[in-house]
Amino acid sequence: MKKLIFEVRSRGFVLLVTAFLIITSLVYTQATEQFDESTIAYFQSISGNPSLDITMWIFTEIGGIIPIMIFCFVMFVWRKTRRMGLILLLAVLVGTVASGYLKDYAVERPRPDLEYLGSELPLELESDTTVLGGKGSFPSGHVTRASVIAFVLGLALSERFPRGWILLWIFPACMALSRIYLLQHYPMDVIGGVLFGVIIADILASKLKLSSFTDNLKT
Repeated sequence: MKKLIFEVRSRGFVLLVTAFLIITSLVYTQATEQFDESTIAYFQSISGNPSLDITMWIFTEIGGIIPIMIFCFVMFVWRKTRRMGLILLLAVLVGTVASGYLKDYAVERPRPDLEYLGSELPLELESDTTVLGGKGSFPSGHVTRASVIAFVLGLALSERFPRGWILLWIFPACMALSRIYLLQHYPMDVIGGVLFGVIIADILASKLKLSSFTDNLKT
């Protein structure tokens, strides 16, 4: 369990934050613009498979603030997972607000300006919900939340399932792919979302002692 947590003053945590700051700087200075634009244009060209289009839409809808908060609230209400649920709730809220601030007031990168050419979707695509009401792009709020979920659940289950927790990262991976596929974010946006989500979840999991939840699972 402890091996998976980067202590705030550890080398691993510093490297994690440094990686996020480097990517943020590259995006802010538009150093990744050509890569991002060419990648998003490729995804625009391959859309049109009805099954794949709907699958990507489902993943991106699951990552919205309301479905994620419902899941966290259920974890909080259930007595056996209350501590984990509290950490999830706080991390998701902090991650959503903080990523919204970065998107709208710090980086201020516009979202991809390309028309979605895929199959008709059940509901119209909407930008990520933020309390700030802006339409920035970096980092992805959907991927930030998905990474929070994967990281916290992975930590909580790491003692009982030493290797199985890795499978949880399929969720943020699919979320990231869906956001690019549906032309809602650039590749660097979702990479930044992964790093930012892990940083937020790691800090709260350490400070709120998620390890005590794991100890209870053993008994």
